[in-house]
Amino acid sequence: MPSEQQTALVTGVSTGIGRAIAQSLTDAGWRVFGSVRKTADGVTAKEALGANFSPLIFDVTDRGAVMKSAESVREALDGTTLNALVNNAGIAIGGPLRYLPPQELTQQLDVNLFGVLHVTQAFLPMLGADKSFDGPPGRIINMSSVAGKIASPMMGPYAISKHALEAFSESLRRELMMHGIDVIIVAPGAIKTPIWAKADELNAEQYKGTEYYDVVVGMRSFMQDYGASGLPAEDIGKLVLKIVSGKTRKTRYAVLRKKFSMWTLPNLLPKRLVDKFIAKRFGLPASPK
Repeated sequence: MPSEQQTALVTGVSTGIGRAIAQSLTDAGWRVFGSVRKTADGVTAKEALGANFSPLIFDVTDRGAVMKSAESVREALDGTTLNALVNNAGIAIGGPLRYLPPQELTQQLDVNLFGVLHVTQAFLPMLGADKSFDGPPGRIINMSSVAGKIASPMMGPYAISKHALEAFSESLRRELMMHGIDVIIVAPGAIKTPIWAKADELNAEQYKGTEYYDVVVGMRSFMQDYGASGLPAEDIGKLVLKIVSGKTRKTRYAVLRKKFSMWTLPNLLPKRLVDKFIAKRFGLPASPK
């Protein structure tokens, strides 16, 4: 690995946003270490991304596997700092919170929050928290969501995990100032990725007989339509490259279509008014008078 080559670790590169980020970085000449959960996915990613890509096989919820991969990256860096860590791996679980099986929320948090903690702690020394590494401190990008600030009904588990990730990122950024390591949040809205096609996996039947059953059934088609209307994943890849390469950057980026109506306005209007708009959008009936 040339000593001047920039390096990054990106989690969840099998498809979607993670693959687009890895593609954008490798095309720009970066050496990218990317996590996948299956060996076959690592082979496919390597074939697609080329010589600048090295697959790592781990699930972010498996702390032992994360630490083992961190050791292999440490060896590859040969004493130099890692320039960027992109915490992208994530899942989306939906369902009404009144009836949600607690283990589903646990699973959501294990991936989207504790997984980020495992990876961040494993790679922080290489980002410059350990001063024995030679080179400038790296940057951390945490992939949040519009749901990190605006929580939709029926997507409580996902929104909870992203709200928590936002707090994690804010605290971490302030704690790492002493090391010169910056932490940036990227918060997409709808992006055309396979995650939306998995809406069919939302088990509506477990909510049959509840007041939310029809809403959950409708939610599946809503999510698929929402994803189909989204921005291409390549837009996120280009943004991440800009963030890790530029000298100045914001602490948070919201990336979505119709940004004023879908992001700016809901954050300015009174919450009760936004509640009414969201209820109408999701087909939630008003309370009886």
